[in-house]
Amino acid sequence: MRAGENHAMVGGPFSQTDRMMFYLSAREPLIFCFLMVDNLSMMSLSSGIEPLRSANRLLGRTVFQWRLCSINGEPITASNGIVLAAQPIEAALDGANAIFICGGMRIDPQSERPYLAALRLAARRGLAIGSLSTGSHFLARAGLLDGYRCTIHWENSAAFAEDFPNVLPTGKIYEIDRNRMTCSGGTAAMDMMLRIISDRFGADLAKGVANQFHHERIRDAGEEQQGGRQQQVDALPVVLQKAVSLMQRNLENPKSVEEVGAEVKLSSRQLERLFSRHLGMTPARYYLSLRIDRARELLLYTEQPVIDIAVAVGFASTSHFSNWFQRFHGQRPSEMREKARADRRNGRTIA
Repeated sequence: MRAGENHAMVGGPFSQTDRMMFYLSAREPLIFCFLMVDNLSMMSLSSGIEPLRSANRLLGRTVFQWRLCSINGEPITASNGIVLAAQPIEAALDGANAIFICGGMRIDPQSERPYLAALRLAARRGLAIGSLSTGSHFLARAGLLDGYRCTIHWENSAAFAEDFPNVLPTGKIYEIDRNRMTCSGGTAAMDMMLRIISDRFGADLAKGVANQFHHERIRDAGEEQQGGRQQQVDALPVVLQKAVSLMQRNLENPKSVEEVGAEVKLSSRQLERLFSRHLGMTPARYYLSLRIDRARELLLYTEQPVIDIAVAVGFASTSHFSNWFQRFHGQRPSEMREKARADRRNGRTIA
């Protein structure tokens, strides 16, 4: 089913989360498979599993089970070097209600294929499909996010939007849309699981589980990720927030400082003073830094040619782009990309 269609089910219309729980069915225990990818984020995986364990403990019965799996049942090494035992995906899917793919670093397209096949198999069997951190990339590549809201870690959002123009991440900490569950990674996985626990067993149990981990506030799906510059931007005066937002929406075809000022109803001189006072640089310099930041994300997390990246962030030539990129990062775009590729080959996390 596509977004915007009538999703009424047995007994009438359901809320978005109710639709997901409908797919999970009422049978207990609910069995969640965690399909692990080499160099996965241990924080995301732990944040996804531990609330389930705690819910079992507080209820005094097993309402959730989880299975760690890999494509062939081989052990998986997390990004922190810890080796995790796994069972084969085919065996893990037997009787399962949901599968979450646990992402980490980007892997080469050839290595993706068995993961995409496993996810499509799970979808054909009617399982709810989810992802932790960068796992949303696999779901999109498998065609399993078409028509669904989704999210991904903020650092990967620009590359994700470029790779999948019809599947745009919302920027929320997690999304539950019918039988699709995606989160931005880290402790956002805990908030997503707490939402599932709350919807099935009530808010009191979810709060009890959160308290076990000193998780002081259960964040709602409507909350935006705060990565990158966002926290800094949120603290700016409203008029500056509007100016920065305008810049962020126009990276490929940059506006002049005069045009930005006119749209937020400030003179160029007023805009210069505000940027200097609150951000310590001129509007032009800040705008350029936004474009270079976006270029860095595309270099690290996509395989787009450098010339295409240059154009995507508003540069007419690769030489002009390369010169500015080197001023900001101390290396040419091609050098940063080659280092990232070497890091992936050697199992090092890209930072």
